[in-house]
Amino acid sequence: MEALLDLLRGTVTSPWVYLVIFGLTAVDAFFPAVPGEAAVITAAVLAADGGHPDLTLVIVSAALGALIGDHISYAIGRGGGANRLAHLPDGSRRRAGSEWARRAVDRRGGIILTTSRYVPGGRTAVTLTMGAVRYPRRAFLLYDSIAAVTWALYCGLLGYFGGLAFERDPLKGVLAGIGLSLIVTFGLEGVRWLRRRAHRRAAAGR
Repeated sequence: MEALLDLLRGTVTSPWVYLVIFGLTAVDAFFPAVPGEAAVITAAVLAADGGHPDLTLVIVSAALGALIGDHISYAIGRGGGANRLAHLPDGSRRRAGSEWARRAVDRRGGIILTTSRYVPGGRTAVTLTMGAVRYPRRAFLLYDSIAAVTWALYCGLLGYFGGLAFERDPLKGVLAGIGLSLIVTFGLEGVRWLRRRAHRRAAAGR
């Protein structure tokens, strides 16, 4: 981990720093031992200290890397996990558990996806599961875009403005990130609920 962060510090004045951030946040999606979050926060701290790298490009690189990495993890789960779930015996506890997970993801997939990246290991587990239960790609892209952007903003602004304060109380930093993602996600879920309700009323009035 320290070697990777040293690489980041060594390339701080080079355009390659954004590629390093992109790569670390992408690989972190399916190999959590890679310090993606630490790399983004470190780069943001360095941006505040000397103006290099550029904070906006750090956030954009982190968001794109997280988005690509999550889709790779989703594809891994879809390719391997879906086949295993399909061959589970009917009536078995594992089959019942997988069906419950599928229903939970269908109902609350957006909230689960946007908040899981703030839980250690949660990002990988959720994206793999969503692939395995064949969560719709379009919905996954939508909610994962929200998750990637809010997470990148959280890490970038945390490093740039609040690194010292949250270092003394890291729980506040985690709660701030979760709160930001929940506000966006619940807003989107509210819009979807209102649209479904309007459709039901229109159908009932025919």
